Amino acid sequence: MNYTPLADRYSKMAYNRCGNSGVLLPAISLGLWHNFGSVDDFETARSIIRRAFDKGITHFDLANNYGPAPGTAEENFGAILKKDFTGNLRDELIISTKAGYYMWPGPYGEWGSRKYLLSSLDQSLKRMQLEYVDIFYSHRPDPNTPLEETMMALNTAVKSGKALYAGISNYKAPEAKRAFAILKQLGTPCLIHQPKYSMFERWVEDGLLDVLEENGVGCIPFSPLAQGLLTDKYLKGIPEGSRAAKPHGFLKTTDITEERLQQIKQLNELAKKRNQSLAQMALVWLMKDKRITTVLIGASSVQQLDNNIDCLNNVVLSDDELKKIESVLKKKP
Repeated sequence: MNYTPLADRYSKMAYNRCGNSGVLLPAISLGLWHNFGSVDDFETARSIIRRAFDKGITHFDLANNYGPAPGTAEENFGAILKKDFTGNLRDELIISTKAGYYMWPGPYGEWGSRKYLLSSLDQSLKRMQLEYVDIFYSHRPDPNTPLEETMMALNTAVKSGKALYAGISNYKAPEAKRAFAILKQLGTPCLIHQPKYSMFERWVEDGLLDVLEENGVGCIPFSPLAQGLLTDKYLKGIPEGSRAAKPHGFLKTTDITEERLQQIKQLNELAKKRNQSLAQMALVWLMKDKRITTVLIGASSVQQLDNNIDCLNNVVLSDDELKKIESVLKKKP
């Protein structure tokens, strides 16, 4: 069936300025880390992306190695763009990709060299059938490559027109600060940083958020639901088909301890009192910090996507609610 986006798609989504830039990003962005690869159903992926855009999500986040198999999320996304986002609809999208993790064999297939980053970007553009991406990220810092070389590669990507903006991901505060200074000197200021951040993963609070604010850089947390732990999915154990049950997933059964389950149950009760799902409350908890530009969610179904987006119906956490959440989180899992 032909796809025509809803006319009112921008009426209900909130858009936030990304750092000091001219870019506005939706409060919720869609990541294609899981559920969009060759092992997944193409039509389901297509329906999720269509619904996301109909709900005002303009930002779609990928990386060279997303799948599984690596590269297939970009291929599928490119096919969906060609089928459904014709005409000038590409200009209504922010599409990002990354390079840094293992992608192909040999010494040039991962990390942060200029050779790898620019080769990977060319491959990503071919897979997605695009002339450019909006954001190109260094996916992780490389301890064996000068930071200047990695940042110069991002600068080249932007200056060549193959990317509009540069971003970094998984950089700790000191190395992020250095990266921002190098990029600024090169004339390609960093647009955004993508760290892992959730109720259960809070390292960004130890300086990184301050560095982002000082440098006018946006922030887009990934894994805001701790790969499904901060949902009602695991309240009664590990269900079949969940990330923890999949052999190719990053969430392991060992991550789901009895102590962690108790935390999840207590947080779920707090969410119920707000008339929200645990996932919705966990997303809102991240949004409370004005330094967070957009929260990057995944989705395995249209229903799951809708549930997450509905968190925007109640984005205010009272001081009392925040204290209760903090008291649960302080208990060692």
